[in-house]
Amino acid sequence: MTSTTPSEPDSSAGLLVDDAIALKNPLRHSAVEDVLGILTGTFVASLGLFLLKSAAAVTGGTAGLALLVSYTAPVPFGVLFFAINVPFFALALWKKGVNFTVRTVIAVALVSLMSSIHPAAVSLGDLNPIYAVIAGNALAGVGLLILFRHKASLGGFNILALILQERLGWRAGYTQMGLDVAIILASFAVAPPLTVALSAVGAVLLNLILALNHRPGRYLGA
Repeated sequence: MTSTTPSEPDSSAGLLVDDAIALKNPLRHSAVEDVLGILTGTFVASLGLFLLKSAAAVTGGTAGLALLVSYTAPVPFGVLFFAINVPFFALALWKKGVNFTVRTVIAVALVSLMSSIHPAAVSLGDLNPIYAVIAGNALAGVGLLILFRHKASLGGFNILALILQERLGWRAGYTQMGLDVAIILASFAVAPPLTVALSAVGAVLLNLILALNHRPGRYLGA
């Protein structure tokens, strides 16, 4: 009787390694799913950051640092965002490996690129700052969640938060929230108190999205 057990993928079929693994474990993302996931995550996150910058608001992490510096220096946000993340790429390579690091570098580069496209494609006019902060942080949080689930991040504190979650079991969202407090407090130097207060609420929202949806052992489609 002919066995019905699926055979190993034939290398001559031209399947990518990730696709072959996905055939053996349907829960894993294929290479195509990872590409589309990273593109989607970076687009959503960059759109959120665009809303925050348009309202002169701030947020946490390296994105928050880049926003703060962009308000005081004539350097594009995308350039600052990539440059600030460079030291964290080394940390990612050391602790998370080549695959995660390459995906993260690509994700940061895409957000840096898209941040220059949004202003040319969208004219916001009179933007309500409360709406901008809530929508911007919600979009950034969803974008980060998508990237985390495709073994990527936006660098900076995201990498550190993921490492602490894997090593110590700390939820990435709560860890990120604690690290973001310092960035929000520093924004008092360049932003009005009301804007800082709104930004703090927005940063909490962003990290709650991560904390409630990115928990060890819950999501198996990595």
